[in-house]
Amino acid sequence: MLRTVVSAHTVAVFGQPVFAGVYLSGDYDALRRHAVGANVVTSIGYVQLIVAIVIWARLRRAWPFAATLALVAAETVQYFAGMDGALWLHLPLGVLTIVALTVLFIAVWRQPDLPPARHTASAPRKEDVNVRNS
Repeated sequence: MLRTVVSAHTVAVFGQPVFAGVYLSGDYDALRRHAVGANVVTSIGYVQLIVAIVIWARLRRAWPFAATLALVAAETVQYFAGMDGALWLHLPLGVLTIVALTVLFIAVWRQPDLPPARHTASAPRKEDVNVRNS
C-alpha cells in the first residue's frame, strides 16, 4: 500500500512544475490547474502519512513515518507560501519536496516487501517447536 501511495504522490508532484511553467509562459488558466494540483498533492501526502502510521504501528518500522512527516510538513509550508504569494520560499521548497519525494520513492521501492503482521494466536513456528523439543 505504501508503494502505491508514494508512487501516486510522486506522479502528482511532478505535474506541479509543469503547470507552473505553463502559467509562467502566459497561460493564466494553468494557475488554476496548479492550485488544483497542490490540493491533490497535499491530500495524497496526508493519505501517505496515515499509511506510514499504520506501518509504524503494525510492523514497527518508523522510517517511512519520519520521512513522510518531514515531507508533509514541507509540503504544507510550501502550500501556504504559494497561497500567500511568497515565491522566494515556494519555489525552492517545491524543488526540495520533489527531490525528497523522489528519494523516498526510490527508498520504498528498493526495500524488500514488508512482511505481513504476525498474529499472536497463530500456530507455533517450526523453530519454536524444535527449541522446546531439544
